[in-house]
Amino acid sequence: MTLAAKLRRAPLRIVAGAFILNTGLTKLKADEDAAEALHGTASGAYPMLQSVPPKTFLRALAIGETTLGSALLLPFVPSRLAGAALSGFSGGLLTMWWRTPGMHDGIRPTQQGTAIAKDSWLLGIGTSLMIDSVVGDAGESRAVRRANREAAKADRRTAKIEAKIAGKEQRKQLKAEAKAQTKAQIKAARAAAKKQAKATRGIAVEQAAAARAGAKEAARTLSDSTSEAGHFLGGVALGASKAAGKKTRSLRKSAAEAARSAAESGREAARSAAESGREAARSAAESGRDVARSAAESAAEAARSAAESTREAAESAAHTASDSVRTIKEKVGA
Repeated sequence: MTLAAKLRRAPLRIVAGAFILNTGLTKLKADEDAAEALHGTASGAYPMLQSVPPKTFLRALAIGETTLGSALLLPFVPSRLAGAALSGFSGGLLTMWWRTPGMHDGIRPTQQGTAIAKDSWLLGIGTSLMIDSVVGDAGESRAVRRANREAAKADRRTAKIEAKIAGKEQRKQLKAEAKAQTKAQIKAARAAAKKQAKATRGIAVEQAAAARAGAKEAARTLSDSTSEAGHFLGGVALGASKAAGKKTRSLRKSAAEAARSAAESGREAARSAAESGREAARSAAESGRDVARSAAESAAEAARSAAESTREAAESAAHTASDSVRTIKEKVGA
């Protein structure tokens, strides 16, 4: 909150706060008659207050008014909060004025209700404080946001410049450190390579000597095993060749015997086939002769029967013709 806003709201807060604080302090010193009168008026508007004792109600109301007046007078209390409390307090008073019969004529207060109806200016003050705080704070917040944005821009520009300067210095420092580190790494790598080369040479010489000795032993072992294998395989080959010769001779003999038996069986089969063919030809010739004879005989019989039937038919036809001629002659002569 700016100083101008505080000075603009100070008269309203001082007047209302002083009035309410004085009223609250006065009620703290009131007697029982005043407490009962005020309690009767309030319980008529708010029936839930009937169960509260008049003295307790008056004391609570006095403490509330004193607290509200102090809040309005104290500058560190926000105007929005103080205005809301004042609007609530004055709204309660005006509600009691409206609900109490005889205190108003329509919307106009009567002479009896003027003492309470004049508290409407407290409602106006509270509402003004709230509206002014909302609007004024909004305008101030815009100005603050603009100032903050400008400050942020300036900070970003400054940070960029500082970052550029720091980046240059850091790059120089990093380059120097990288060069020194690279030199140290190269030296260490060269020393390690020399040590590893020496160790590798010694190991290689030892491995070569061991390989030569192993090769010599393997050559000797191989030559011994080769000679033994040659002797063994030679004996096996001789035995196999002898067995193969014997087996070949026996196979030749068996093949010759099989050929001889096959030739004899072929000759026998040819002879039997020739004889069976001759017998079949003879039987076929005889059967053909028999069939021819029977056919000739049947043909002769058929010819004989045909000739006889022809003769009989001719004779019957001749008799018939002669009979018909006779009949005709007889008819003509008559």
